[in-house]
Formats: sequence, structure tokens, C-alpha cells
Amino acid sequence: MTTMSSSPDLLTTPQMAHPQPLHAASEPEPDDSSSLSTQNTSPGPNPNPTQIPTLLHLSFNQDHGCFSVATDVGFHVYNCDPVREIFRREFGPRGGLGMVQMLFRCNVLALVGGGPDPLYSPNKVMIWEDNESRCICELSFRSEVKGVRLRRDRIVVVLVQKVFVYNFTDLKLLHQIETIANPKGLCEVSNVSGHPVLVCPGLQKGQVRIENYGSKRTKFVMAHDSRLACLALTQDGRLLATASSKGTLIRIFNTLDGSLLQEVRRGADRAEIYSLAFSSTAQWLAVSSDKGTVHVFSLKVDSGSLGNNRSCSASEISPPNPSGISSLSFMKGVLPRYFSSEWSVAKYHLQEGLQYTVAFGHQKNTVLILGMDGSFYRCQFDPVNGGEMTQLEYYNFLKPEETF
Repeated sequence: MTTMSSSPDLLTTPQMAHPQPLHAASEPEPDDSSSLSTQNTSPGPNPNPTQIPTLLHLSFNQDHGCFSVATDVGFHVYNCDPVREIFRREFGPRGGLGMVQMLFRCNVLALVGGGPDPLYSPNKVMIWEDNESRCICELSFRSEVKGVRLRRDRIVVVLVQKVFVYNFTDLKLLHQIETIANPKGLCEVSNVSGHPVLVCPGLQKGQVRIENYGSKRTKFVMAHDSRLACLALTQDGRLLATASSKGTLIRIFNTLDGSLLQEVRRGADRAEIYSLAFSSTAQWLAVSSDKGTVHVFSLKVDSGSLGNNRSCSASEISPPNPSGISSLSFMKGVLPRYFSSEWSVAKYHLQEGLQYTVAFGHQKNTVLILGMDGSFYRCQFDPVNGGEMTQLEYYNFLKPEETF
């Protein structure tokens, strides 16, 4: 793949080999089979461009410098700093997209149809080349696509009980993984160059499967007693964050040996965790949930030295003593575990019940928050004193005339 452009508003195209002609993947299950084909699809323009679209999906790109928005009529791509729309493609009332995934700042994106009138079948992943304004190839399956993740050398497609890993340049199927029922499409892959690390649900409730393709090792970690709700990886894939359907505890694991490194508490009440995000230095972890609060936790792990760490189980972990730990931690083993938990350093309160996605900004100690109502927040936290974050910016990217 070519080096990405340094200009924040310029998108470039990776050097992709032309896809192979239509053929079946390596003997997949009948209900999960996939095929490849080239496309010359160029949907028509939106006849009503002034109508505010319905937002169906949003996500940051791999370095959190951009984000993409899937709507019922097409997709938009935005720069994060400064916030501005880079481009949009609207295909009309039958142009619904349920998922858009960027590849850093490339003109190549992965699209999946969605909404009441999908542009493409929800069983297909369409590789869109924006310089040519068309799909250059597709991956077809016999069940609905639940998730897509991109690297410069891999395309990862998540179905409800399978994960497929393809080579990006020729779309050759490299790996097929069976999982427990995974309706959320949980799966993450490391983004730095070199051998990828992939995490996805295992075959048991609460279990995470870790694929280290460099060492060709597979690890299974029983992360939670309840079903998994959210996963996140650091850029280099060395740290894994997990949350369960209870939504009270977030656990940090070493992907090299599967050991538990740290456990932090979002709260005491059940909550649905919407997103987890590591900072680029792996010093901080951000969490969003249906409680309407974004939390920032301090991490105590040096990811660069993880290869030398002794493997240990959850029962062997002695929590560090940051300010986020309850002052009653000396009573651990006497009082309930709740009182010795590590709490967030900083938080920001939003509308409860609305789905938000979080990432760390390129400015120091800033968190970016995207809402399914079209809201964009840039907030800053105090790494020493913590407390309530300060809102630096707010925009509604679906109604730019009101905020830009």
C-alpha cells in the first residue's frame, strides 16, 4: 500500500491489485459462503440533497483523524481537526448504507447496505473507490454482514457466527474463524504495519479469542461471566479492553499471553457499553455507555514492555494505587469488591440513552465524541486533577449551517 497523504483533507488511493474473477471462498459453510466479483456500480445522485438524512452508522478511521457517517441516502466523510466535511456521496431514497468503514485517509472504503431501502444487499461488502465513484469489487455472503474492519493489508468481515480474513490486494481468503453468536459484529484488528493482531468472541459466553498472526498463536481469554458487549485494541494490538453486557467493569488484557493487567469500574448499575477507545500512547481509556456519561480511565501498563511481563491470572493482580482507587482499598477482602475499584479520572455528561462513539483527539488530553443525533464534541480532561471534562467544541455535522 502507498504511504498516506500528510494533508488532512486530501484522500489518496492505495495500490490495489484488480480483484480476481468470481469464485467461491475456501469451502465455507453453506449459510456463510462468500464470493468475489468486480463491479461497475455507480448509483445515481440524490434528487433531494437539501433533506437532512437519517443517520444509521458512524465510526472513526484508524488514527481518529477522520470519521465516516452512513445514512439512509449515502455516506459522508469528515475531518476531525478542524471539523469539516471532506466529501459526501448521496444516492437517493434507495441509497441506504448500514455501515461505512474507512481505510485511514484512502479513497477506498468498505460499504454495507442498510436501512429500510438499502443501496446494496446487507449480505455484501462493497469496496468503493471514490476516485472512480464506483464499487470495484464485492464480497458476497449468505447471511447478513455484522461488521467490517480494514487494515492496509487485510479486510475482516464479521458474520453472526463467523469471521473471515482476506488479503487486501487480491481478496484471497486467509482465515475463517467460528465464534459464538455475535449480533453486534464485535471484532477488532491492530492498525500498525507488521503482522496483525485480531480479537473477536470465542465459542463461549464472555470468551475472547486473540489471534497473533506474527507468532501464529491463538489465545482464548475468559474475560467476563456475561456475554461480551464491546472490544478495543491499541494501535499495536498489545492491549485489549473488554466490557460485558453488565457494563460495570472494563478489563485490560495483554494480548501476547492473555494475562489480565488491570480492571476499572464504570459504575455500580448495569449499563450498555457503546464504545471503548485507547489513546495513542495507551495511557488512557475512554468509555461511553447508555448512561450518557463518557469516562476516561488512567492505565498503568507500559505496552512497550509487555513482552517481558510475567503471565498472571486475574486473582494474581494487585491493583496499583492511583487517585482513581477508592480510599477504602485497604479494606479489600473485607468490604465488597465495589469499594476497592479503580474509578475514572475524568467524565463528561451527555444525553442519557443516546448512542455515542468515543476516540482520543490529536490535541493533548482531548476526547472526541460522536452522537447518533449528529453531534460532535471535543472535550479536554485534566490528567492531574480529573473531574468534569471541559467542552471545547460542539458541532452538529448533519446541520452544518447551524454550527459551522
